[in-house]
Amino acid sequence: MIINKREIAGLLENLAKEYRVYAPVEKDGNVLLEVIEEGAEAALGAATKKPAKEILFPQSEELFSYQLSDEGLRMEDKIDKTKTVAFGIRPCDAKSMILLDNVFHNDQYEDVYYTTRRKNTIIVSLGCSEPESTCFCTSVGGGPFNTDGSDVLLIDLGEKYLAEAVTDQGKEFLSKLNLPEAGEEEKAEAEGIKKQAQATSEVDITGLKEKLDGMFEHPYWDRLHEKCLGCAACTYLCPTCHCFDIADEAKDKNGCRVRNWDSCMFPLFTLHGSGHNPRPSGKERWRQRLMHKFKYFVERYNATACVGCGRCIKNCPVNLDIRQVLAEIKAQDTGSEVS
Repeated sequence: MIINKREIAGLLENLAKEYRVYAPVEKDGNVLLEVIEEGAEAALGAATKKPAKEILFPQSEELFSYQLSDEGLRMEDKIDKTKTVAFGIRPCDAKSMILLDNVFHNDQYEDVYYTTRRKNTIIVSLGCSEPESTCFCTSVGGGPFNTDGSDVLLIDLGEKYLAEAVTDQGKEFLSKLNLPEAGEEEKAEAEGIKKQAQATSEVDITGLKEKLDGMFEHPYWDRLHEKCLGCAACTYLCPTCHCFDIADEAKDKNGCRVRNWDSCMFPLFTLHGSGHNPRPSGKERWRQRLMHKFKYFVERYNATACVGCGRCIKNCPVNLDIRQVLAEIKAQDTGSEVS
């Protein structure tokens, strides 16, 4: 299907009548993913600073409320069943949702808050014709036009988008839009753009999990964390990080239970009630972050918990580049201690 760019604003406004529509929006110098009502608000083409995971796994989310009265305790769940469209997110963000599916809906556990949103959300991703210098999606099984996690993939043809249905849900969605069919020339142009955009920075992670198997006590961790400030920007802006905390907020006889993003990079994250902390310094916290993404997640789900979006590289205040870290780990001698 073909979508002319001059018709995007009207298309999004029509969608907003039936769906809650998330799209990239320029705000205070950043591009954020926000709910829009007017199509002109959308800033398609720019990568969002925060990941799209917040559509399915909000940064702060009320799980249920409760009220105590003379008649007893009344509880109300806050499961979000709103029909939603995420329009114009990047393929790396779409792929991250496949990885999060493993965490929130597996053979041991189903998070109904996440799965309900997931079932009711259509993912329309926009391929990356010009990947940024910090992108390394091709190194972790993705690509600028990867379709994992997407229902529809948009390819920028200049003054129009070619829209490819990826899933049955995507086909049904496109069929409702009354869009013109793409011609052979437009399809050929789209294929050419895909081929030209495959160059992202490369990181060799072959055998990385096996390397990490023997590195838990390696002295490399002693120096890796030294310039880290512990700000946790890398985890908050990561599409696949999913640590959270749960708190009750109550006043008088009313209250609610809230889930908030948390981070393994914070010292309080693993602080026990006894006062003991098994990860007392940045050394243990950085080791956990790397081990989780490239060893533990691989062991549990047979997938790397990284999509190569580069947000942690772009936003680290001390330029701690995960690509360099992975290369250094690969170079370590696990048979003898290295200073």
